[in-house]
Amino acid sequence: MENIPSFQRFKSLFFLSLCSLFPQGFSVYSFNCTGVTLEMKVSNWTQYLPVFLPLCLANPLVEQRAEIDAGIIDASACAALGESLSLENVTVNFVNYVSAGTNITFNPGVGSSACSYRSAVVKTDMCRVAMAVKTSERSQLTMEAWLPTNWTGRFLSTGNGGLQGCIQYPDLAYTAGLGFATVGTNNGHDGTSGLPFANNPEVVHDFVDRAMHIGVVIGKQVSAQYYGTAHTKSYYLGCSTGGRQGFKAIQTYPEDFDGVVAGAPAFAFPNLTAWSGHFYPMFGNASSASYIPAGSKWQLVHQEVLKQCDAIDGIADGILEDPNLCHFRPESLQCVSSRPSTNTANCLTKPQVKAVREALSDYLDDKGNLIYPRLQPGAEILASNVLFANGPFPYTTDWFRYVVYNDSTWDPATFNVRDAIAAAVQNPYNIMTWEGDLSAFQTRGGKVLHYHGLADFIISSDNSPRYHEHVSDTMNLTSSELDDFYRLFRVSGMGHCNGGLGAHNMGQQGSETSVMDPQNNVLLRMVDWVENGGAPVTITGTKYVNDDKTQGVSFVRNHCRYPLRNTCIDPENYTKSEAWKCV
Repeated sequence: MENIPSFQRFKSLFFLSLCSLFPQGFSVYSFNCTGVTLEMKVSNWTQYLPVFLPLCLANPLVEQRAEIDAGIIDASACAALGESLSLENVTVNFVNYVSAGTNITFNPGVGSSACSYRSAVVKTDMCRVAMAVKTSERSQLTMEAWLPTNWTGRFLSTGNGGLQGCIQYPDLAYTAGLGFATVGTNNGHDGTSGLPFANNPEVVHDFVDRAMHIGVVIGKQVSAQYYGTAHTKSYYLGCSTGGRQGFKAIQTYPEDFDGVVAGAPAFAFPNLTAWSGHFYPMFGNASSASYIPAGSKWQLVHQEVLKQCDAIDGIADGILEDPNLCHFRPESLQCVSSRPSTNTANCLTKPQVKAVREALSDYLDDKGNLIYPRLQPGAEILASNVLFANGPFPYTTDWFRYVVYNDSTWDPATFNVRDAIAAAVQNPYNIMTWEGDLSAFQTRGGKVLHYHGLADFIISSDNSPRYHEHVSDTMNLTSSELDDFYRLFRVSGMGHCNGGLGAHNMGQQGSETSVMDPQNNVLLRMVDWVENGGAPVTITGTKYVNDDKTQGVSFVRNHCRYPLRNTCIDPENYTKSEAWKCV
């Protein structure tokens, strides 16, 4: 203890003396104070919190850690919470103690709008709290809090995806297993359809930001009541709509979180839904001259993209490290002759070439103003099964039918620029989420780790650098100054939030983990950044053989923080992270 200042040394000795007064063999409360882990072996530890907790929290060396033994927070404590929990506008549906390894099954709903999550395996003993919360006279949310016995003192909220009203149960299991008191909501409605938005702006308000914020407020209260103390730090983890929710919290509720991990954010949401909708009239259905069926023709396009652009980063490995450097020319694929006798198996017709060029170009209005940036080259294969798939994009259809026009008969085949403008002008509850001044979040010490897969086929990865630069311009900060609290990482070869040909396993979801340390896990990196100042220089992703961990690692790659990009400096060893350099 020589290096601890005298007052801190006094507090440490005081705690050690206090510990010696208690009999051995009782339950353990362990915390780290003055850099020394102290264990309080007491039968009723809560009565001593007023004595030692204030001193510990006043210590500048505290590591923000509280590990509570399962013998203290157990099934009886969980039951007691269920009996005593009473909050305004909250109805407690159930409170259950769940043991590690339990496979919980969920009711996903029925029909085409059912949620995709059917079950989740609990990774730690925990208290599961399910609630309904009234948000207005015409709306309510449902939410769950998963309160683990291995609590670290940290709180975390998960997000949602698409237009969904689906609690992200896999993320609850993942983060609760890491010791976070975790909450998730249905975002104010059930299922994946936008139908609940019809003629009910209160449900839209919940979807935009209110449901998650209320869920955070309620979740923190439930956590504090259960553990007998407030959380030390608050975190967020989400992607897609969840990414937008994270930034909406930063912009509107800067006190909610200390650290935000936001992937592929659905920024400029009205413009995004318009962009997603404009592909259907562009490619049409199977009878349209411009239609390109999923399969060999799109594989032809993809191979031409690689031929023209793959080696720009120093190695032809099937992955574009920076699609912004790719100026793809689909005209090279146009059939030499348009005569009916021409074999078009290995070429595209003129209408098809035109559609591909438009799809991989910025979406502009009639005056040449940007509505939304292009689908990046390299994402076309996966997009062919979603955005160009012989029909309208369902989220666009629902948003325009039930929010923009409140007309269930609106035909997505008629979509045009006027519809895009109407959606942008409407912008309910500022769902655009494009505020550039993040100073309130910055001032209170908040951190944000923003990532985006460069092969994203749902949300253009080019929109994330646009927002980053918008923040830089609005706050008058250089990239290096912005790095103090906001860092963007572009993940080569990753699709929408996960998957793809690139090194995409980096801890952004429970199914996307590799080595559980800050360099290889973006959530743990955020914790390290907030609590220890360990700001990310790169984030490391892992690609498994056939995306199967049991088959071993295919390659590992460090992903650069924007505006740097990856360049291969050792092509013979390109599967090794050391073969790449951020320039």
